[in-house]
Amino acid sequence: MKETSKKCPILLVEDNEDDVMITKRAIEEGQIRNNLYVTRDGEEALDFLRRKGRYREAPRPGFVLLDLKMPKLDGFEVLREIKNDRDLKSIPVVVLTSSGRDEDVEQAYALGCNNYIVKPVSFEKFIKTVTGIKEYWLTISKMPAN
Repeated sequence: MKETSKKCPILLVEDNEDDVMITKRAIEEGQIRNNLYVTRDGEEALDFLRRKGRYREAPRPGFVLLDLKMPKLDGFEVLREIKNDRDLKSIPVVVLTSSGRDEDVEQAYALGCNNYIVKPVSFEKFIKTVTGIKEYWLTISKMPAN
């Protein structure tokens, strides 16, 4: 795997401030050195990905961690937009959400998510989950060049 892939930025799309802080802490505890960018709703996430407005200089993320339940555009709508956009569809999307509903899992995969993970309740398990995401997406997997 190219060194640039290992250093790829990560986009976290999450509206819950507690979940943002827990994710940042888990990334730190998991010793993930990649730059983490956070957007707080679906519209902001798409602006970041499409480099619009204040995100004109945003880097292209190596993958997206996407919550489902958000204001403006929910995660399903964001996922649909990403996977229907010729320039964005190659970006892996990992759904990281509190919903374990079978309907949500099926819909997310039908829309093209690359992985679906239910957020663990305990912080220790959350660290292991984030470390597993890092191991799979940043070490094992071959990522798209652009």
